[in-house]
Amino acid sequence: GVSPKVKKILQLLRLRQINNGVFVRVNAATINMLRLVEPYIAYGYPNLKSVKDLLYKRGHVKLSGQRVPISSNAVIKAGLGEKGFECIEDIVHEIYTVGPEFKAVSNFLWPMKLTSPRGGVIGKKLNHFNEGGACGQQGDKINRLIKQMI
Repeated sequence: GVSPKVKKILQLLRLRQINNGVFVRVNAATINMLRLVEPYIAYGYPNLKSVKDLLYKRGHVKLSGQRVPISSNAVIKAGLGEKGFECIEDIVHEIYTVGPEFKAVSNFLWPMKLTSPRGGVIGKKLNHFNEGGACGQQGDKINRLIKQMI
């Protein structure tokens, strides 16, 4: 089992399932939260290509409580039109640059259901990234993991 504090933080990050992915703004509060759940997650700074791939291939949005695939720009206009978002590229830009509406956009996106890494995780899964494992802060190396999991 997992301690209640860790369970609660994973819920707050919307990581309720294995191999789920979310975008989180990095600030003092989220850094502390990520530190506490480090043994259970892998995180880092995705590049533009990774953000784009995740949203185009695995992107779903929350429309009236339903998980809706991003099949057209009409879906985005329906959910975030009043905030000035018209197409998927607007969302990619907002997530990548961590713009003023990042929280609204991130909340509008459903947590991404990824596959388990093709070719397996590099190193021992339960070890920290610094020890040659897969969990914890990976920095820019997270892009390699994202590519395996899309």
